[in-house]
Amino acid sequence: MKQPSWLSSQAEEISRHPCYSEEAHRFYARMHIPVAPACNIQCNYCNRKFDCVNESRPGVVSEVLTPEQAERKVRGVAAQLMQLSVVGIAGPGDPLANPEQTFDTFARITKVVPDVSLCLSTNGLTLYRNVDEIIQLGIRHVTITINAVDPEVAQAIYPWVVDEGVRYEGREAAELLISRQLLGLEMLAKLGILVKVNSILIPGVNDHHLPAVSARVQELGATLHNVTPLIIAPGSQYEADGRKAPRPKELLNLQERLGKGGMKVMRHCRQCRADAIGLLGQDRNSDFPLEAMEAEPVVNEQARAMFQRELDATIRERVKAKRARRMQAGGPKTRVAVATRGGDKVNQHFGHATEFLIYDTDGADVQLLGVRKIQAYCHGTADCNGDKADTLQEIISILSDCRILLCSGIGDAPRASLNQSGVLPLVRQGGIQVAILESVKYSSYFENTNMSKG
Repeated sequence: MKQPSWLSSQAEEISRHPCYSEEAHRFYARMHIPVAPACNIQCNYCNRKFDCVNESRPGVVSEVLTPEQAERKVRGVAAQLMQLSVVGIAGPGDPLANPEQTFDTFARITKVVPDVSLCLSTNGLTLYRNVDEIIQLGIRHVTITINAVDPEVAQAIYPWVVDEGVRYEGREAAELLISRQLLGLEMLAKLGILVKVNSILIPGVNDHHLPAVSARVQELGATLHNVTPLIIAPGSQYEADGRKAPRPKELLNLQERLGKGGMKVMRHCRQCRADAIGLLGQDRNSDFPLEAMEAEPVVNEQARAMFQRELDATIRERVKAKRARRMQAGGPKTRVAVATRGGDKVNQHFGHATEFLIYDTDGADVQLLGVRKIQAYCHGTADCNGDKADTLQEIISILSDCRILLCSGIGDAPRASLNQSGVLPLVRQGGIQVAILESVKYSSYFENTNMSKG
């Protein structure tokens, strides 16, 4: 297979891919198209009634689209969302278990919105059979979910797989799946395709094994490793087994360990739905209903190009400024939690947050450590000060290593409890980076003033 000419532009494409670039995820949007309902493997954290959870809860969709509907919706979104840079297919099943719908959709998108990058997520079982099609369509980014490279570990995750009408179970299923995943990864990497590997951290099953997974996929040419916490679907085998999601510190410690092995580790993943639209951490699918799309939406390619050039310039300036700050780095670090609805801003009320971005800062440089999911403290403004002791204590436990919490608002009860636990809640709005640096200065002044008074 001949390597296509577009591979020389990979560096530029990474800079606009919100999953591959931490800076890009603050400015560029992605769109997942739910055209692939069937799946060819069973995962113990998945319940078919709730679709596949191969990538967090990407199996959750409002509706499954036909390729014709997907084409119309992508055009409509691209016409309105100028920062849309990536269109991907991640489910709700496995795209390569639905190859006709998947590749038909990609072919249509290439014709109507040629400036977006195409992205495919798969469990990898039939990946090796589809490499030629991937190359021909110009799909530049492929994600493979690989949870184990040891069949003994994998058979505790996958009870069965189905290939060409034959069902395989137990260790045989695990061996087949692993061999296919690694073969597909190696084939794509040799052709220069950017491959991201997703792994789900499952305590008691593969937590000890994921460093070996990371080392193996790095050896085969993976560009990025994304480890996400287990999400257990209702009615799944893991729910019946009583398995629990990992604690935030478990995930953070593992990511630190993998990074020390030389692998680039993704830390800003939001475990998106299979129909997500918008910036990471911001799902705007409901803003773009199919029935509201024009029959033939008009995409202004010139306007999109101009808008995205401005975003590129902003990102370059941010990277330049970050490098300069790192030259001044070296002081003691403060850990900060941020409530955000996206857009790289502190813009969410504490009670409404379902996740926090976690950062470390030395007062000069700001580094994203990851995302921590929580149960929302309240679902409206009236009950934010109500009796939610259990939920609040769980949130405090998750944020126990943080010194500061930034949010756009917070009730008196959670504010008092966080303060008592050693987490300083501060109400801020605006850019995350600026808010963190200003808040660290404020907290230092506050602490020094209190110490002098004491």
